[in-house]
Amino acid sequence: MIGTLAGVAVAVLGLAWLGQRALIYFPSDVVPSPAAAGVPDAETITVTTDDGLDLAAWYVPAAGEAVGAVLMLPGNAGNRGGRGPLAAALRDRGLATLLLDYRGFGGNPGRPSQDGLLADARAGAAALRRRSGLDASRTVYFGESLGTAVAAGLAAERPPAALILRSPFPSLADVGRLHYPWLPVGLLLRDEFPTGEWLADYDGPVLVVAGERDGVVPADLSRSVAAAAGPDIELVRIAGAGHNDRALLDGARLVDAVSAFLRDHAQLPVRAAGT
Repeated sequence: MIGTLAGVAVAVLGLAWLGQRALIYFPSDVVPSPAAAGVPDAETITVTTDDGLDLAAWYVPAAGEAVGAVLMLPGNAGNRGGRGPLAAALRDRGLATLLLDYRGFGGNPGRPSQDGLLADARAGAAALRRRSGLDASRTVYFGESLGTAVAAGLAAERPPAALILRSPFPSLADVGRLHYPWLPVGLLLRDEFPTGEWLADYDGPVLVVAGERDGVVPADLSRSVAAAAGPDIELVRIAGAGHNDRALLDGARLVDAVSAFLRDHAQLPVRAAGT
C-alpha cells in the first residue's frame, strides 16, 4: 500500500510539473478591433523578438504631444483588447502606450514562459522607443499581476523613468501556495517570476497599486512588495476592488494615482483629467 501511494504521489507531481504552464497562462486569441476596444486610433505594429517571433501589438498615440510613453505588460489572461480603456485614459493624459501581447497571446506565435515573456518585454521596449521617439528617461513600464514581475525583470536590465506595479507579488510561488496549498509549489515551479529579487536591482521610482478585495493576488502580497522596495516607493490601496474589477483595470482612482505619481516622481508633465 505504501508503494502504491508513493507511486500515485509521484504521478501527481509529474503531471503538475508537465502541465503547470496550463495553470499559469490563460491566453485568448479573439482580439477585437481597436475601435471595439475603445482605441480607434491604435496602430497595429509588429514587435520582433531576439528569438525570431513576430508579435502583434497596438501602439496608441498620446492626445497632442506625448509627454511620456508607457509599455503595458499585461497579466496572464486575455489579450490587448481588454487593455484598450486603460490606454485611452493614459492617451488623454498625454501618454503614448504600447499594448503588448506576449507570445501565445492575442493570436501571436510561440508558447509563454518566463524567459519568453522577458524576451517579449525587451522587444516591446525597443519597439516603443522607435515608434514614440522617446528614450528611457521618458518611458514607464506598467505591469499588471503577472506582468508586474515581467516589468520588474525588464527594469533590472533596462531601467525606465518609473515602474507602475498593479497587484504585484514577491514571487509566483507565493501566489501558488495560496491557490494550490496541497502542492509543493516552490519545488515544482519552472517559471518563478521572482518580482522581489528583480526589484532589488532597480533603484528608480515605483508605484504599487493594490486592490483591497483582490482574491487572486491578495493586498497583503502587494504590500509586502512595496515594503521591500527602495526608498522612492508609493503604495496606493483601492478600497473594494477585486483583481479584475474596472477600478483596478482602468478606474479613475488608478489613472489619477498613476498621473500624480509620474508628475511627482518621474518629472513627466502628465496632464490632469479633463485638461
